[in-house]
Amino acid sequence: MSGHSKWATTKHKKAALDAKRGKLFAKLIKNIEVAARTGGGDPEANPTLYDAIYKAKKNSVPNDNIERARKRGAGEEAGGADWQNITYEGYAPGGVAVLIECLTDNRNRAASEVRVALTRNGGSLADPGSVSYMFNRKGVVIVPKAGTSEDDVMLAVLEAGAEEVNDLDEENFEVVSEAGDLVAVRTALVDAGIDYESAESKFLPSVTVPLEEDNAKKVFRLLDALEDSDDVQDVYANFDVPDEVLAALD
Repeated sequence: MSGHSKWATTKHKKAALDAKRGKLFAKLIKNIEVAARTGGGDPEANPTLYDAIYKAKKNSVPNDNIERARKRGAGEEAGGADWQNITYEGYAPGGVAVLIECLTDNRNRAASEVRVALTRNGGSLADPGSVSYMFNRKGVVIVPKAGTSEDDVMLAVLEAGAEEVNDLDEENFEVVSEAGDLVAVRTALVDAGIDYESAESKFLPSVTVPLEEDNAKKVFRLLDALEDSDDVQDVYANFDVPDEVLAALD
């Protein structure tokens, strides 16, 4: 898991800084709109909306954009799109399993873009259920290391339902829990005076596939192609890349 988690963190940092910033903003705004539509427009009563807004603010999305998305989703303002959640399953080079979560207003376009991204980069679509069983939905909280320690984080979240605290990279810890304990875990961190970067429900692999440099390049290229689609919100894959391979690719 370490290689995959570190890759995801690196991708997150780069996305916030490079030309994909606008694309990242659009995805965060879409999450807010859908969360408000499905759970109501009050962040205090809708944990999913609260976390979507929190993540958007952490990524410097302007408050006006956040508030407009919240209002559209809650029906307080006209213009909200009919977003649909669709999950596709596939395979990447090296036998890596891939889950692709889309949020789209056009199912045909989303399906086409996912299929093209997979097939052009050595992957393929899989039948529903053939990949998803290798992943579990978990609560994942990213905690900056600055000003705290692993023991501090562990003490804060243990009784709230956290399953493990991982040393993610040089800058962050990763707290993993059952998805249903996510709110309790992030609340415990706040109560302990510990800042966090994001709190989200994510799919984590139950088994991983080790990758050497050649296949790692191919997998990363495929994942980049998937994430370039406006309809794709999240991509999960069950690879593990050793630190030395990650360093060589960097």
